[in-house]
Amino acid sequence: MFDIDGVYNSQNDRIWAVDRSEADIKGGTRQKRKFPQKIMVWLGVCSKGVSPLVIFENGTVDHDRYIKEVLPIALKFGNGMFGNDWTFQQDGARTHTHAKSQEWCAKQFPSFIDKDHRPPNSPDLNPLDYCIWNEFALLVKWDTMTSKTTLITALKRAVREISQDVVEKSCASGTNRLHRLSQDKGNYIRY
Repeated sequence: MFDIDGVYNSQNDRIWAVDRSEADIKGGTRQKRKFPQKIMVWLGVCSKGVSPLVIFENGTVDHDRYIKEVLPIALKFGNGMFGNDWTFQQDGARTHTHAKSQEWCAKQFPSFIDKDHRPPNSPDLNPLDYCIWNEFALLVKWDTMTSKTTLITALKRAVREISQDVVEKSCASGTNRLHRLSQDKGNYIRY
């Protein structure tokens, strides 16, 4: 979810500081509009690049909308990158784990990691979570946001500027992360 005030995730965004004033200097205090205009986006990533950006300007995304608007783009992107030799993986979002979404994926993708074989909450294994979303957000010029239209334009520009080197490195680190998680019996990776 992105809004014209920026992207914030209170679960992931942390500032290490001695006290509140130091945290504020490092960006801890942000002015936000009361009801900012916002949009939801979907993005896929693989070692060869990022998928086209899917933008949801209005409403929420349920499994029907996910199946109709996202999965065909993911399938076309994957097939374009790898032919018929690739595996589709998604996180544990409700729309992803819905029975109809799971059924569509199992029938359409060359290979698919279903919800029963994917760790339910594992940002350490998802390059989008541990790298790409942050890279994407850093490329947006947040001080130029004045409307939903300027936000969409900025997001479309930023996704094209994600460095292929960053994508390759983030995907390559996945094998190491999987190994570290298996050694730690599935606990989060500590840095």
